[in-house]
Amino acid sequence: MGPLRNTQSGMPESEATAEARRLLDDWAARPVRHHPTSFRDETEPPAFGTTPPVKQEDHRIVPAWAAGIAVASIGVGAGVTGIGCGAWLVLQGLSSATLNGVLMVTLPIAGLAMAATAIGGAISKARAAVTKTVYEGPVTHHTEIHNNSTTRGAFFARTRNEIR
Repeated sequence: MGPLRNTQSGMPESEATAEARRLLDDWAARPVRHHPTSFRDETEPPAFGTTPPVKQEDHRIVPAWAAGIAVASIGVGAGVTGIGCGAWLVLQGLSSATLNGVLMVTLPIAGLAMAATAIGGAISKARAAVTKTVYEGPVTHHTEIHNNSTTRGAFFARTRNEIR
């Protein structure tokens, strides 16, 4: 037996079919109820008292700050797009680079950096003082610290230290 068949003894199948047909026909004979989706009140408004709302034309003016933000955001978006395109082009160029090409580009830059380092080192050596100062005699170091500390307040205490 299938899951739709009743295992208990009850109404024969021919009577069940006739009852189902009768219920379906009864349901189909009823009128369909339509529900309105809008309503328009056709009654005239009173001559005095509260008046109905009047349609207002929409004349919006965009504030200057809002227009400025909109223009700035368009500019930022275009700028970021340009930066992204530039980065894409650079990375496309770098992806097709060979070792010989990289060396040919960086060799002159490395040579200039090495020459600048050598010139800077020579200038700093030439500017260095040749004289030596020799101290003779005892050297003493004397330090005096006078600390005046004052605290004011109880809950939010503030400590002021004056070191001379």
